[in-house]
Amino acid sequence: MYSTVEREDYFRNTISKIEAVELVEGIVQLGSGVIGYKDVYSDIDLMVCTSKEENAQATKEQIHQALTEYTPMYIKEKKFSDTIFLLIVLLENGLEFNISIAPRNLLPVRSPLWKVVVDKTGDVLKKMNEENEKFESNPVKYDIYSDIAFEFFYCTIGLDKELKRNNFIYSLKLLDTMRDYILHVQAMNEGKKCHQFKAYDTLNPDFIEGYLSTFPKEITKDAIADSALQLKELFMLVMGDSSVYDMDDSLRHLLR
Repeated sequence: MYSTVEREDYFRNTISKIEAVELVEGIVQLGSGVIGYKDVYSDIDLMVCTSKEENAQATKEQIHQALTEYTPMYIKEKKFSDTIFLLIVLLENGLEFNISIAPRNLLPVRSPLWKVVVDKTGDVLKKMNEENEKFESNPVKYDIYSDIAFEFFYCTIGLDKELKRNNFIYSLKLLDTMRDYILHVQAMNEGKKCHQFKAYDTLNPDFIEGYLSTFPKEITKDAIADSALQLKELFMLVMGDSSVYDMDDSLRHLLR
């Protein structure tokens, strides 16, 4: 396991390695590291940009090569388009890097937690400030489900069918999907960052207590059905507090 000092050393060394790549125009730090890492388990999130779209592929390859000097346990490459890539770098000591690569014109802002750490032209900060202004001015900052109330209700129909079939595995999967919808609405209610949101321990303690109480104590038809009932009640509660989502009267009646 790495220490906080070691993580900081890796951060500085990685910035130096990436900055040395000629095609790199700028580097943006993302996540909790911007304001102080949440804990010793927090990883390092970076967004690297090029000035030209046609340089993204070559930039990704050069960064990959530079990071092999750490002799990582594994490097996973993900491609989201011809110009947007992600490198997930896993070191033997448990430290993880998530490094996205994109052209400057496609840089996004999906959270207030960002900081430009390298800007060779001055245009990277300008672009990030423009995107941040759009982010802050948007009343709904994060992606929302198109019809979450119906999707939740539809899960309850499927769950009822699967319980009648004694299909407990799929029934439990449907319970998990229902919980995902509830977590999403509650995070939105509390103004939390929903893009890749993982900090569930920061949600309202009363909600957490109620949410955890919905897990079945045993895997039986009655226990799963009781969990589904508790989830319906919790969903109605969080939807009632939502300023983003609403539910028509017919669905509300059916969920009761």
